[in-house]
Order: sequence, then structure tokens, then C-alpha cells
Amino acid sequence: MKKASAQPLVLVDATAISAQRGGVGRYVEELVRESVLAGLSLVVVCQPRDQKAFADMDCDLVVAPRRVQTVPLRFLWEQIGLPSLARRLRATTIHSPHYTFPLFTRRHRVVTIHDLTFWSHPDRHSAVKRLFFKFWIVASARMGIDVIVPSAATGEEYQRVARANKDRITVAFHGVDRNTFHPPTSRAVAKFARANGVASWIAFLGTIEPRKNVVPLIEGYQLATRDMAKRPSLLLAGAPGWDGAVNGAIARAVDNGYDVRHLGYIPLDELPAYLGGAIVVTYPSEGEGFGLPVLEAMSCGAPVLTSRSLSLPEVGGDAVAYAETTPEGIGRALTDLLANAPRRTSLGLAAVTRAAQFTWTACLAAHRSVWDL
Repeated sequence: MKKASAQPLVLVDATAISAQRGGVGRYVEELVRESVLAGLSLVVVCQPRDQKAFADMDCDLVVAPRRVQTVPLRFLWEQIGLPSLARRLRATTIHSPHYTFPLFTRRHRVVTIHDLTFWSHPDRHSAVKRLFFKFWIVASARMGIDVIVPSAATGEEYQRVARANKDRITVAFHGVDRNTFHPPTSRAVAKFARANGVASWIAFLGTIEPRKNVVPLIEGYQLATRDMAKRPSLLLAGAPGWDGAVNGAIARAVDNGYDVRHLGYIPLDELPAYLGGAIVVTYPSEGEGFGLPVLEAMSCGAPVLTSRSLSLPEVGGDAVAYAETTPEGIGRALTDLLANAPRRTSLGLAAVTRAAQFTWTACLAAHRSVWDL
């Protein structure tokens, strides 16, 4: 680890992010990358598997013990090992970027609350997960901890359900890395199409979990394309998650003659072609704290169809199309977009312009105000 400077030091706990980078993982990595570019005094603690990824950013780094790879031991280490590490480093702030945080420490604590769907959509989470995260969210409010949220909608919801002090809440919109997420070349799109055996496709990107509304999407897609002579495929990308109904919905669609596939995790360097090459990117989620896949698709120049749930209008504005979250609502909106090429082109152009307003530099500036740097 490099020798820290004399300025106040922030310790970022990255041990909670998953191996396959979803929204939270990308948020942490981009925040760290921007902090390094800004020359901030910041130390990252990560799991052994993530050592190279963070070392490549040239950040000050501590590798946590291997035992943190198991969830129960990670939480135990968070309560005991993390405060101990903060004392040794003389850190002034501990930033916990995924709901949980050390309960007992004299250090300034900051925690990121990504969404409040444990209240707004309780049936979309297991009982254990719902109770666990509700405890930590309420605890952060009761203890007066500084909280960062990714949207105004999430901040308002946090204030209401946790009865939190408004002065302790800071909104820090996520950004988008335009070097990674950009309109693709026709060659890149053609390469992706060949590799996956598709002529045209409708795309979805996100963890396959119930609130992402994937089953109604599959059903709405069938309603929208049933009379088409040449149907686009429906490609689903993202970690498997815990929506067990999706596999059955895919099988039924395939039995009915539709090309619906779950591609799983797609590497970052292939996402511009996947998203920007799609006829439409669909994200009809029932509720989001921010909606990073929507922003990333917009930055790739894709026409996006999403919902008006919670934070999503803050991201999409007038540069995306909206649908109800039912199969019929998705089907109607998708039918309209598939039949209107000029509208899709207009949305794609507007999306790139709007996406450029969301930067990780601005996100870091909001964090710095909370970190007192």
C-alpha cells in the first residue's frame, strides 16, 4: 500500500461487491477510479479475488482476509476487522457502499443506500433478505449516519420510511463511463450478431430478479411480435439472480416459436454492441434506486423502453419511452416503438445527449462533500 498523504483519509469497504460487476460493483469501481484521478487520500479494502482489478487503478489498497469470501464471515469482519483496520490506517471516514456498516466505531461513517424496495416491493425479496436489509437501513437513520443515495426518489423514500434526518441525506447520481459505453460501430454490432446467431434483437440488461419484471417482459414481447413475419430475438443479459419463474417463461416462449434467450453475464467491452445494436433496449422494472442499465443503454445510443417507477424518470427524462409494467402495457409500448423507426432514431440521439449529463466526476463531487474532503 502506498503511503497516505496528510489530508483526511477515507477507507472504502469494497468487500461487499460481487465478482461479476453489477450496478453496485461498477459504482464502487468508478468512484475509486475518479478518486485516484483527483488525487484524493483514499484506501480501498477488497476481497482477494478483486485485488488485481483495484491494483490496476493504482489506488491505495488493502486485501481483506480470505475468510471474507463467505457472507457470514464477511459481516463479522465488517464489525470487527474493518474498524480495526480503520484505526491502524488512522482513517477519518469509513464508507460502506452497500447498506451495512460497522456498528461500533468512533470514525465518521458514510453508507450508501441504493433503493428502498424492501418496503415498496416487499414481495420481490425473500423474507430473510427483507428483514436483514430493513434492519440496516433503519439503523443508519436511528444512528444519524450520513447516507448517500443515487436519486432524489430514493432519498425521499429513505427519509419517509426510515424517518431519517433530511440533512443527513445526499443525492449523488451515478455516472456513465463514455469510454466504455458509447454508440458502437457497425462492425462491432455485426460481430456481436454473428457470435450470437441473431439478425436483430430486443435487449434487456440486469440481474434476473423479480422486481426487474422479466416474466412480464417476455410475455409483452410475444404480444408485440406475434404478427411479425421476421421477429427480432429477445436477449436477456445479466446475472441469473433469484427469479425462478424466468426459466419457465423462456421455455414457454421458445415452445411457441419465439427466440428468447438468457445470455448470462456479458463482458463490459461487448456491452456497447449489445445495447447500441438492439432495436430497443427494454427495462420495465417495478422499482429502481437509480437504473444504471438505462443510463448505460442511453449512452450507447439505444432507444430505451422503461417504466415510470421510482427513480427511472430522473434518469430517462424525455429521452426514453415509458410503459406500464404489465405484459399488456409492455406489449403496447413495444408494438408502437417497433412500428416507428423515426421515433427510435430520435430517442437514440436524445439519449446520448442526456446520458452525457451524468458523470462520475459529478458523483465524486457529491461524495467528497460527505467525506469532508
